[in-house]
Amino acid sequence: MTDERRQKIDFAFLNAGHFFDHFLILIFATVAVAMATDRQVEISGVSSEWGMSYAELIPFSVAGFTAFGLCSVPAGWIADKWSRPGMIAIFFLGMGSAAMLTALASSPWHLAAALLLIGVFGAIYHPVGIAMVVQGRDKTGMAIAMNGVFGNLGVAAAPLVTLLIIEQFGWRMAFMVPGAVCITVGVCYLIFLRVAHIHDQTYGKGGAKAAGAATLELDRRMLIKVFGIIFFTAALGSFIFQSTTFALPKIFDERLAGLATTGKQVGWWAFGVFAAASVAQLIVGYLVDRHSVRLVFAAVAGGQAILFAVMLNLTGVPALIVGVAFMLVVFGQIPINDVLIGRIAKSEWRSRAYSARYIISFAVMATTVPAISALHGTWGFYALFAVMAVLASLIFCAVLFLPGKHLKLNPAPAE
Repeated sequence: MTDERRQKIDFAFLNAGHFFDHFLILIFATVAVAMATDRQVEISGVSSEWGMSYAELIPFSVAGFTAFGLCSVPAGWIADKWSRPGMIAIFFLGMGSAAMLTALASSPWHLAAALLLIGVFGAIYHPVGIAMVVQGRDKTGMAIAMNGVFGNLGVAAAPLVTLLIIEQFGWRMAFMVPGAVCITVGVCYLIFLRVAHIHDQTYGKGGAKAAGAATLELDRRMLIKVFGIIFFTAALGSFIFQSTTFALPKIFDERLAGLATTGKQVGWWAFGVFAAASVAQLIVGYLVDRHSVRLVFAAVAGGQAILFAVMLNLTGVPALIVGVAFMLVVFGQIPINDVLIGRIAKSEWRSRAYSARYIISFAVMATTVPAISALHGTWGFYALFAVMAVLASLIFCAVLFLPGKHLKLNPAPAE
């Protein structure tokens, strides 16, 4: 097997991992809509098994989302010290098994414990997988964007596939089937690692691919400044991303009026919006490889602030149009912080740099579920959109402090 073919297959597995990471963690977001006593759409064959409302159900996912962030630090550390490919194999097998375990939950608390395990294993992917994606590449924008598209497709497929499985087989199979597929992919990945002879030195500790990675040399003061902006914008952006992706099925349940009257229709609309928004990552990835990161980032954040403000009271077709628009700019922000880290972090500590970014991001994500519950239960989604408009405005202001010329990418040294 040639090095080029091995790299393409490896990249395909990493893309599949990103898909499953977002898909499995978001299954419960749609299951909660289906099981809630206050749902407004018809979902065939589904009853409110535990007699709880949407606002009462979603807090049971908080522990899982918290683990999704907190466990990224030990995952990154182990990957840097042991093996990045090995950790990705554990991710596939562990997250798939946890999803299948969730299907066996007999009470909300059992469900919460199983969702916690999904979060623990799901935390592995971002600090480890993204570090593997950028390794050895001069221009990382398109690679991260392409990988991000698969993550977004996982986000897009979660509500649709979950609702289709629920209507045919019940909510438990919505966890069981994807979990089994994830395990199968993990077994195939293990076989690939053995056949292709991919080992620790391929991706870590200054191995062959590490030598080709382009890294910017910044002084300590500039490095701290850039990381500070990355972490601040990542934190606020994570609240926005999690709020929109988690709540979109319920937003469409309430805001699309006659456009969505069944669970299947809600799922299709959510899939369409998420899938269309995935294109934004490719566009942004292309732009950050060729233009000022500060300019692209500011345009994306400014667009978010405007569109969230416009969305406050919209319903029907206008809500659908603006929903597509704001998801485009929300998804468009995703690769920017990862590109910045890939440019300024050295290979030997890159997984840990990504883990620091993701522990902040996913720790904030964990707060969004109770925030959505509180805001929706008291003021509805009007308040949520108002909060997100303010946060997007803060991101825009922070991005203006990014250094422009210091982030210009230089060619990598020849291998």
